[in-house]
Formats: sequence, C-alpha cells, structure tokens
Amino acid sequence: MTNTSQLGFRIWDVADYVIPVQEENSIFIVTNMIVTMNQTQGLCPEIPDSNTTCESDADCAAGSTGTHSSGVATGRCVPFQGPVKTCEVAAWCPVEDDVEVPKPAFLKAAENFTLLVKNNIWYPKFNFSKRNILPNITTGYLKSCIYDAVTAPFCPIFRLGKIVADAGHSFQDMAVEGGIMGIQIRWDCNLDRAASHCLPRYSFRRLDTRDLGHNVSPGYNFRFAKYYKDLTGTEYRTLIKAYGIRFDIIVFGKAGKFDIIPTMINVGSGLALLGVATVLCDIIVLYCTKKRYYYREKKYKYVEDYEQGIIDNEMDR
Repeated sequence: MTNTSQLGFRIWDVADYVIPVQEENSIFIVTNMIVTMNQTQGLCPEIPDSNTTCESDADCAAGSTGTHSSGVATGRCVPFQGPVKTCEVAAWCPVEDDVEVPKPAFLKAAENFTLLVKNNIWYPKFNFSKRNILPNITTGYLKSCIYDAVTAPFCPIFRLGKIVADAGHSFQDMAVEGGIMGIQIRWDCNLDRAASHCLPRYSFRRLDTRDLGHNVSPGYNFRFAKYYKDLTGTEYRTLIKAYGIRFDIIVFGKAGKFDIIPTMINVGSGLALLGVATVLCDIIVLYCTKKRYYYREKKYKYVEDYEQGIIDNEMDR
C-alpha cells in the first residue's frame, strides 16, 4: 500500500509487483519506480543536462537524436523552468526525469513477500525423477512454513528479505536501484540409497557486480508503459521505469549408481597401468639416471655360455 501526491492512495497486488508475469527460470520483483503520468505525443523541453541546456536556437541541432535523447530535436531553444532553457524535442511529453532515484525504495515492503519455488529434476540415465516439494510435505505445512537453513531446510517458500540477507546483502539497499539474485538448488544423489535420501540443498548469492568504486549504471531496471485514450480519442500513456530484483533459479547436481561393468573396466585399466609403470621405471633407471650402470649391474647377472665353457676346458687338457 502506498499514498503519494502523484499516485494517490494505491493498493499494489501481485500483478503490479511481478513484471512480466512469466519468465523462464527467473522472476522479477518491482521494488522501486519512477512514474511519468499522462504522457502524450507533442513538443516539450528536454530535461536539463550538459547536452540539452542552451542559450539560443543555434545551440540545438534540428533532427538530432542523441543516445540519451527523449525524442527528435526540433532545433528550438525553449524555457524549461525559470531562467533555464533546453532544446525542444518531439516526444512523449512531459519527458521522463530519472535523475533522482527515490530513496528509500518506493515498494520497500516487498522485503516481507514470499516466493514459492517449484523444481523438478530428472536423471534419464537412471530413469529417476523428483521434485523439491518432498512427499512428506503436506498442504498445511506448505501454507505455514518459511525456509530456514536450520529449522526448515526443505521448505520451498522463501522470504525475499531472507534470500538477500543470506547472500550477505541488505534488501533495503538493493531495492533502491535493483539487482540480480541467484537461488541455487543443488541435487547430489546417491541412487544406491533410498530415494528419500536425495534431497535439495539451497544457497543464495548476488549475481550482479556491486563495485562501489565503479558505480556507473548499477542495479537492474527497465521501462514499460500503460496506454489509454480519453473521451476525445487522444492517446495517453503512463511511463514506468521499474527498478527491482530479478531472482534467477539455478539448478545443478549429479547422481550416481553402482554398476559392475564400469567397475571391472576401471580395475582392468588400473592393473594395465601398473604394468606400464614398471616398464617406464626400468627405462628411466637404466637409461636416464647418473647411476644407470650401477643399477644395470644389479638388475642383470652376466653368465658365460655353457657350451663355450666345455670347449675351453677340453682345449686346456
């Protein structure tokens, strides 16, 4: 619930917080926003900055469209507020002013919202499948539990503030300009044991870089608009620059099961390597070391030929 001079009294529900409604393996939660209401197409002055302020029409190039321009320049220098003048543009007017991000976050109450994560895994090699809502979890338990690494490690419902805190960050600080969080689900399963021992393990970490020394375009945000027409047929829109936290679901793991065939192959390979190791050691000792002649004398015993020895004895007689 919010109550501001711009929007008035307003109730925010799931359809307002979660944008877009469906993403693949991720969800975006709005935590802050800049709203520009009742925009209509026309001519209006730009927001003052180093590139848009002017003194005369000569300072404004007609037809130019800069990277950060709100529209197409008309070439006229018009009053913005008081003595300040800026270049006029053809755009959705009034143009958005996003210089100051609201602090604290506009929708800071999102910290206490909860997120239900449903995850199914399948190991096709073993034809094994399981989901993170375990068989022993009842409907009553699911309605009341909140994930905690100690007291409720297998509850699939997470409080958003707790996710960010477990990653070592402050939700209220992150909510101002947004960011990206990873919800990691690890499945390491020994399938020689009962299926009940194959359990998910949850961990959390921040995925976007937060470097205070390099703070250009931090966080995570995007724009979207809601269009409507009045009774005269004039088209209007409400432009919303939404800041928020995107939660990415990252699933990984491994599974194994004993099989006699790979075991025998590995044992045979090991025995073969032992034979190769013996030959390799002999080559190194007998041909590569400084004491190779000493080792050769110890390894081989030289004997004279038996028949040659008989002939030599007879000649001596």
